[in-house]
Amino acid sequence: MATSKFDLMSFSGKMKILHLSWMAFFITFVVWFNHAPLMGAIAESLGLSAAEVKTLLILNVAIAIPARVLVGMLTDHFGPKLTYSLLLIICSIPCFMFALADNFAQAAVARFLLGFIGAGFVIGIRLVSEWFPANELGVAEGIYGGWGNFGSAAAALTLPSIALLFGGEDGWRYAIAITGVLCVVFSIIFFVEVKNTPKGSTYFRPKSNGAMEVTSKGDFILLLLMKIPMYLVLALLVWKLAEPPINLLSNNTAEWIYVSLIVVYLFETSQVYRVNKNIFIEPVEEIHRYQFKQVAILNVLYFATFGSELAVVSMLPLFFSETFDLSMVTAGILASTYAFMNLASRPGGGWISDKFGRKKSLLILTAGLAIGYFCMAFINSNWPLALAVLVAMSCSFFVQAGEGAVFATVPLIKRRLTGQIAGMTGAYGNVGAVCYLTVLSFVSYQWFFLIIASTAALSLICLAFMHEPKGNIAEVNEDGTIELIGVG
Repeated sequence: MATSKFDLMSFSGKMKILHLSWMAFFITFVVWFNHAPLMGAIAESLGLSAAEVKTLLILNVAIAIPARVLVGMLTDHFGPKLTYSLLLIICSIPCFMFALADNFAQAAVARFLLGFIGAGFVIGIRLVSEWFPANELGVAEGIYGGWGNFGSAAAALTLPSIALLFGGEDGWRYAIAITGVLCVVFSIIFFVEVKNTPKGSTYFRPKSNGAMEVTSKGDFILLLLMKIPMYLVLALLVWKLAEPPINLLSNNTAEWIYVSLIVVYLFETSQVYRVNKNIFIEPVEEIHRYQFKQVAILNVLYFATFGSELAVVSMLPLFFSETFDLSMVTAGILASTYAFMNLASRPGGGWISDKFGRKKSLLILTAGLAIGYFCMAFINSNWPLALAVLVAMSCSFFVQAGEGAVFATVPLIKRRLTGQIAGMTGAYGNVGAVCYLTVLSFVSYQWFFLIIASTAALSLICLAFMHEPKGNIAEVNEDGTIELIGVG
């Protein structure tokens, strides 16, 4: 663990790793949401209907659900350096595919595959946790997540202007392609400059590959239950794509996918049992136990926080454009203020969590975001535009500070499983996004915001069962000795 001073102006040691991490995450978000501020031009160029536009928004976040779980496992096994570098360069391919799309089907496939880049977040969570002590971890993870998340705002601020600079019907294509080039260039920089751990530190890997480890029979059952919503949301997406007016999948294809999802879930269940079968033979020593209940609660909270952020970032430019009759460039700039809050609010949430406790911080911030979305539900064309933007920014503070507080807690549960825990919690953010965007396809903007507020209020109940992380995490070194890692 690096012990040097926390100095944001420094670009050496642990601070260099933090800066390179948020830059990598920043680029993933630029690429992941490069379509949102250009959707008006894209829809006109490809002749997309309103239903097809909303489908692209859902497809954009869908694959990140299983991808975050998979990438979390790969990160724990291979290390963040290799995993992040490969993710960036591989995901440049669907980015270029989207830039070259000529119709809805091509755009849909490219957008679906491009959602894989949303898994990049979980890699940095593990990397940052290796370099920062517990008393700095909340703010460090908050800076990583917040400054990285700002990529969506940067995309909204810059890409419409870049598209206009190139001009013509294909201006949006050049803007999208430039973000793919960024991916390729930074993947090389990241691989050359990053190390997985400080010199002399051990990179703890899971004892087994293929599934998350749990330490009790009850946690085994809870893990299997928490996986079900991820499969249900994927089934929901398939249903959405097979139904009119989209009809992207035939009924037979949809049925085969439903069956495949059941088969994959059963296979994953067998993998979970294979990895954890020893807990049915003898109890895990107390020193090595962790409570999976903590993971489940964080999953629910991230559903409401990051899930709503993804959904709102995707639809807010259109919401402002339609509600206040604005151009897409103006609407994109105003909508970027929602994501702009990430620069301070997510690090702020991590700092608050470090200073005042994980549970207390989450209670206050989750209540705040519920109230914020409730207020957004009443925005209409009669509101002063400045007031609507101010309400959106205020709501955004609580949303993103809540995200910072969630991931100030994730690395304090079990060090060697941090990638997998971050992957599952992150995946629930995407589950939330797909659910919210699916709801948006059936209801008005006002009901959309009210439903988010209601789910946030329900997540407060789950928080009542959370325990404040304290004491030490026990990990086993390669030579068999036990290392205790302080968590509070």
